[in-house]
Amino acid sequence: MTFLPARLELRGITKQYPAVRANDSVALSVAPGQIHAVLGENGAGKSTLMKIIYGAVKPDAGEILWNGQPVQVASPAAARQLGISMVYQHFSLFDTLTAAENVWLGLDKAMSLDEVTARIREVAAGYGLEVDPLRPVHTLSVGERQRVEIVRALLTKPQLLILDEPTSVLTPQAVEKLFVTLRQLSSEGCSILYISHKLDEIRSLCHRCTVLRGGKVTGEVDPSQETNAGLSRLMIGAEPPALHARAATQGATVLQVQGLSLPTTDPFGMALKDIALDVRAGEILGIAGVSGNGQQELMAALSGEDPRAPAGSVTLFGHDIATASPRKRRHLGLHFVPEERLGRGAVPTLSLAANTLLTRTEAVGRGGWLDLAATRALAASLIDRFKVKAGGPDAAARSLSGGNLQKFIVGREIDANPKLLIVAQPTWGVDVGAAAQIRGELLKLRDAGCALLVVSEELDELFELSDRLQVIAQGRLSPSVPVKEATVEMIGEWMSGLWNAAPAAQGVAA
Repeated sequence: MTFLPARLELRGITKQYPAVRANDSVALSVAPGQIHAVLGENGAGKSTLMKIIYGAVKPDAGEILWNGQPVQVASPAAARQLGISMVYQHFSLFDTLTAAENVWLGLDKAMSLDEVTARIREVAAGYGLEVDPLRPVHTLSVGERQRVEIVRALLTKPQLLILDEPTSVLTPQAVEKLFVTLRQLSSEGCSILYISHKLDEIRSLCHRCTVLRGGKVTGEVDPSQETNAGLSRLMIGAEPPALHARAATQGATVLQVQGLSLPTTDPFGMALKDIALDVRAGEILGIAGVSGNGQQELMAALSGEDPRAPAGSVTLFGHDIATASPRKRRHLGLHFVPEERLGRGAVPTLSLAANTLLTRTEAVGRGGWLDLAATRALAASLIDRFKVKAGGPDAAARSLSGGNLQKFIVGREIDANPKLLIVAQPTWGVDVGAAAQIRGELLKLRDAGCALLVVSEELDELFELSDRLQVIAQGRLSPSVPVKEATVEMIGEWMSGLWNAAPAAQGVAA
């Protein structure tokens, strides 16, 4: 494929923060119609570089050329005027406004709110992205919020579209449909900067790939000519450690859910309908599904955030915990990692030491007095054990990259020696090195006899980790199937709620 001279060119882009040089003399060139991947581990400088292109961060040095002309991108509004749109990994939406109002705020006011609402429905339908423009953002799951961001960017008809982890909320079939759309945009001359940790996606979709490590460019390659191992070496300096799967040695039933039906308290939520599952000691049960199909409601019922479950519908080691508090469940050995890192998994403005107190109360003495030295020591041990890149136990949670904060939060719960660990989206937006580390820790925990329930929209992850799989769709849960009997195509169909009609369901374990 022949490309015209660069639409975007970066020369010597440098950005220094007090503790780190995020970008160090970065050069990057994107031609019209080119789909260009930017690959790097968490903390490599990808997000800072994208924010500089989008005008959200000012570089300390370097030059940006747009269609061959030097430009100063002073703000996101200025970027959009040039024809640059971006979908952030961490969303920029107002919780109290509707999806349509959020999109309208990011556009010029040539269209009325009603016209924007109609356009959202049109674009969302064309791209296979389910978005209800009238829903308040605070009622949306993480995946649904990402769809709003993608639609908002596409409504601007950009010349350069920046996508940060855009496929984490989609079924395999929807990913293919999105790729068709992106290739069509590319053929029409739209340039795309594509950030993903899914190496297979990059190799399949992208024409070029620039790799960052420690803020510097370590290479630019044609990803279709590279192996996953080769891209990993460029990104982290080594291949990620291989996970050693084994047949699960199942023990006694730890968690049992029977007849769990819950009406939603949110007009835009998803009711749970006759949910049934069980998890045994020494096994991992994976739950797949497109975001917004009842995952949040199920996690709330299992973690204790929603104590409305019918008596006897949720038991832990035979104890009825349907209405038990999260603290009581932790006392019995249940620990939980929510999908939202900032805001639920950790308080952004508090230190890592203070954030240990959200679920770890070892440092709380009689009368509620805190042993601050003990909280700092616990945080320091987690940083060391789980190789978290942070400025020490006093570093604020929001100062960490997404992958490092995820390692800290998952590590905090693993270190508590749970008997049952429920994890939602364990490696969402995490680079291959950190993802391999987190998955390895989860497998070690399983091998030590812990029961694990993993909810993820990453099918590769679920197939890599799980002993059995179930699918949630429209608030219902499919039968379970051993991973060795499942296929990606089959699970993709089930994610549309088709397990009853699917021939593959024959012989599936109940």
